[in-house]
Amino acid sequence: MLIDSHSHIDTEAFDADRTATILRARAAGVHAQIVPAIAKSGWDHLRQVCHAHAGLYPAYGLHPMAVAEHEPQHLLDLAAIIKDEQPLAIGECGLDLFVEGLDRDRQYHYFNAQLELARDHDLPVIVHARRAFDEVAACLRRIGGLRGVVHSFSGSRQQAEQFWKLGFSLGIGGPLTYPRARRLRDIVARMPAEFLLLETDSPDQPLHGHQGQRNEPALLVEVLAVAASLRQQSPAEVAGSTSANARRLFNLPELSN
Repeated sequence: MLIDSHSHIDTEAFDADRTATILRARAAGVHAQIVPAIAKSGWDHLRQVCHAHAGLYPAYGLHPMAVAEHEPQHLLDLAAIIKDEQPLAIGECGLDLFVEGLDRDRQYHYFNAQLELARDHDLPVIVHARRAFDEVAACLRRIGGLRGVVHSFSGSRQQAEQFWKLGFSLGIGGPLTYPRARRLRDIVARMPAEFLLLETDSPDQPLHGHQGQRNEPALLVEVLAVAASLRQQSPAEVAGSTSANARRLFNLPELSN
């Protein structure tokens, strides 16, 4: 059984066939999905989707790519929803220094505020870091007392080691399936098993052989196959260890058919 540690199954890309998509995932062995938020405007819908389908677990946060939408009140709203709902994580939050036009100071403000909430409420964080791995690691070190996952990791071995030393896992998805991703493949082949999580980032980051198509959680089995081959382990072994990692990090119940 597999856990998709990062899926946006709540987004409009799945409005036409969300139930069928979830059933396909379950048929493929993906029995749980962590579903991070993007902005306050989507929290209610995210909650409704996760409550309507077994095995979907919401996380609430303010994504850096939506930083123009965020308002100071949203941080107060996030604190309230943590108190009321006790979600399994805060996220998706982080820094994006790749997309032009995103206000860096505002990104840092909202990221640091969410890290402080995670520390104060003893919750893991789901981190977005694009062209910002060193900057994100510096924030995590400065605030301290944190745990979580850096989703869609694409940095260097040295940057990966920074996160492991901080107790953070790496979320690995579709990019691993591309033969040209030699650096990422080398990291996954040799990284400590306890820091590896698998994800799809559905509907984004289509896998090799599925370019131009909508990504979906059922395809996590293809990420698993590549990871297992690189690590010279069986798919069952990697599925077991990565699912155990996700359960431990997010305090999830044992999976059942």
